[in-house]
Amino acid sequence: MASFSLGKYVPFKTPIHKMDPRVKVAALIFLMVAVFLSYGSYTMTFTVMGALALLILILMLVSKTSILKFLKSLKSLWFMIIFLLIIYIVMPRTTGSLTPAFQIKGYQFYWESFLDAGRILLRLVMMIALSMILTSTTAPLDLTFALEWYMTPFKLIGFPAHIIAMTISLALRFIPTILEDVDRIMKAQTSRGVDFEHGGFFKKIKAIISMIIPLFVSAFVRSDELANAMECRGYDPNGKRTRYKKLSFRVGDFFALLFVACVLAGSIYITASGFDLYALLGVSVL
Repeated sequence: MASFSLGKYVPFKTPIHKMDPRVKVAALIFLMVAVFLSYGSYTMTFTVMGALALLILILMLVSKTSILKFLKSLKSLWFMIIFLLIIYIVMPRTTGSLTPAFQIKGYQFYWESFLDAGRILLRLVMMIALSMILTSTTAPLDLTFALEWYMTPFKLIGFPAHIIAMTISLALRFIPTILEDVDRIMKAQTSRGVDFEHGGFFKKIKAIISMIIPLFVSAFVRSDELANAMECRGYDPNGKRTRYKKLSFRVGDFFALLFVACVLAGSIYITASGFDLYALLGVSVL
């Protein structure tokens, strides 16, 4: 659990760290939309998603986001990966043609099922990578300012933009803290004889309960301490606020946003027009 890096801000002086947080939030949304679009054929889909994965990898290298920690954080997704594989492989889609792959005891498996599962898993991995880039290059306070800025129009109808933005920021900030608590509680319970890895179903449920209850207690204690600290410092969510750091939109931010917008526009064009590079080249593929 300690290896899960989502939510941890790592201070570096990279171009992505210096970007306006509002631009980074917009870029995250644009790239997320591009990742989740459908691009027709499987080959075209994996080609575009491979290009997006390469772009995300470059962003991780530029922002000095630890690729090793990112790979370690994917260990916690093993259950979801197995679940997706079972869903897509055992229950293949019913629309379109299916290409038989092999049979096991009379049950037919199809290549499209494996391709669908791979596409979903690739989307999930890229979504986590983009979220990690945002949280590791943006300080929690800057992220709060960016989210509040985007929700400013809702203030006209009485929407508590600052409170919502602060809540989201605190939730992101406490993700690594809670994961550290999970790791600490698991080690403490293991030293007391609790086995989280072996035993039957009910024994594992009992072991998990022995971890969840102290975790909830720790989370409530931390939230109470945080509320008291904010109250002692005179925090008033409804009061007029001033900022120590002003957000500034620079020329580099404009070109970065323009580049990501072009990526999204190209993705939407490929999806809407049904463009297929392999069909254009006369290559027979899936």
